[in-house]
Amino acid sequence: MKPFAESSEQNKVPIYTALKQYLQSVESVLEIGSGTGQHAVFLAEKLPHLTWIASDKEEYHAGIRMWLQDAGLENTRGPLLLDVNQSDWPVKQIDAVFSANTVHIMGWPSVENMFAGIGRVLNSKGLFCLYGPFNYNGQFTSESNARFDIWLKQKDPVSGVRDYEALQILAEKAGLDFIKDIEMPANNRVLVWAKI
Repeated sequence: MKPFAESSEQNKVPIYTALKQYLQSVESVLEIGSGTGQHAVFLAEKLPHLTWIASDKEEYHAGIRMWLQDAGLENTRGPLLLDVNQSDWPVKQIDAVFSANTVHIMGWPSVENMFAGIGRVLNSKGLFCLYGPFNYNGQFTSESNARFDIWLKQKDPVSGVRDYEALQILAEKAGLDFIKDIEMPANNRVLVWAKI
C-alpha cells in the first residue's frame, strides 16, 4: 500500500503555485527528502518540461517507487539514495534543488551538511527552494509553530523549527544568494536562494 501524508496533499498546490515561476526555465530538479513521493509526482506532472529526481534515505524508497510507478510519468527519476551527511552525493550537477519539511526534523549538523552539499551540486544561477516553518530573530511566527517545535523536540531533542537567520548564514557559506521569502498557508514559508 502506498504511503500517504495528509500534509503533502494539503500543501502541494500552494507549493506548486509558489515554485512555478522559479522553475519555468529549469531542466532538472533534485528533491531532497522525497518522503512518500507525493510531491515528486504532483510537481513533475505540473511541470512536464523538467526532470524531477526524487531522493531520500533507503527506508523511504519502496513508497516513493510506488508513487512514481503508479504515476508513470516520463519526467521522473529515482528514488536516489541520498543522506545529506554523505560527502559524495549521487547527483554531481543540478539546475535546482527542492526540499520540503526536512530541516526541522534533522539535527543541526545535518542541516549544515545539506546546505554545503547543495552548494557543491547546484549549477551557476541554480535555485534552492526550501519549504517549511521558520523562526525570525529567534521568535516563532505563530502559536501553532511554537507547539509544533515542542512536539518535535519531544520526539527528537536535536530537531526543531529553524531560524531563518541561521539558515541564511549557511546559505552564504554555500555560495547562495537570497532571492525570496514567500508566505504560505498554515504558517509555512518557501525560501528561495540562487547559486552565485
